[in-house]
Amino acid sequence: MASAAERAAAAAEASARLRATLATVAPGTSLREGLERILRGRTGALVVVGHDRQIEAISTGGFALDVPFTATGLRELAKMDGAIILDRDATRILMAGVHLMPDPSIVTQETGTRHRTADRVARQTGVPVISVSASMHIIALYLEDLRHVLEETGAVLGRANQALQTLERYRNRLDEVSDALSALEIEDLVTVRDVSAVAQRLEMVSRIAGEIDTYVLELGTDGRLLALQLEELISGVDAERELIIRDYMPSGRRGRTPEAVLAELAAIESTDLVDLGSVARALRIGTEETLDTPLAPRGYRLLARIPRLPITVVERLIEHFGSLQKLLAASIEDLQTVEGVGDLRARGVREGLSRLAESSILERYV
Repeated sequence: MASAAERAAAAAEASARLRATLATVAPGTSLREGLERILRGRTGALVVVGHDRQIEAISTGGFALDVPFTATGLRELAKMDGAIILDRDATRILMAGVHLMPDPSIVTQETGTRHRTADRVARQTGVPVISVSASMHIIALYLEDLRHVLEETGAVLGRANQALQTLERYRNRLDEVSDALSALEIEDLVTVRDVSAVAQRLEMVSRIAGEIDTYVLELGTDGRLLALQLEELISGVDAERELIIRDYMPSGRRGRTPEAVLAELAAIESTDLVDLGSVARALRIGTEETLDTPLAPRGYRLLARIPRLPITVVERLIEHFGSLQKLLAASIEDLQTVEGVGDLRARGVREGLSRLAESSILERYV
């Protein structure tokens, strides 16, 4: 059985392939323009985006072209029977009028001849295949075992805006629990529950952002404003995810990296993500029964908020003092004993930690 990290890696790889293919057929591209011309002409089409030995082995008939891709050329060739084969980047039309003969034993849920062929070819070869249906008036993209219907810009934009509103609410809640955790860290009152709550919100925000990012790709040139809004809302989230893991990841686990922990969090099913116990187990800091167990942060999160403090100095400070509480209690002279920390930097760290402590406690109790 594959591990959580392996499953997450496989899912990420499949997502990356889908994203790359969606970018090829996004609004504003020549391929999308050609597909929409076919859709408006109600002729239907079967387009294979890529050509290799596997595609060649299941192809028969047709004629070679190897000409530059144009939207009008694709539309005219779609008037004939048979598949159109493009190169991988959809910059050249290689063949037209091709009869595809995929393995008939491949299971498919499609019923129409064109869609059934597209599904089987995609599953057998791993090459993206696009089917334009004249009767159903849809463009369907097949990639391995995935089927994705390319919708009109208005429909995609509506769902994207709804997801963006959800992301905004989750980001606001994330900021609240993150600030609360900072205050608890300073007061040395952190529990497994507090850390799991922040990690849970970070993972939720990351997943919603990933969904919106797919919409941005699917919208192509129409998604530029959406991309700017998304970038603003998720600013700092990836860094915060790694920092909280480095702050609380149990020591002494060889080979366990922040990336491995993130993979385990990504492998949690959406229905289980609401359970803080599942998050705690992925972080390896506890279970449902130990959510109220106290934890001690190392100090990565708060030190990252001090301006112009290099990561190498942060690492040395944490290695020297071992915990946030010892860092908070350290004097300027204590800080200067760390390699790379002179008088000015020591004062900056001391004043920065003091300001963070004061502001966090004021926000918590005022």
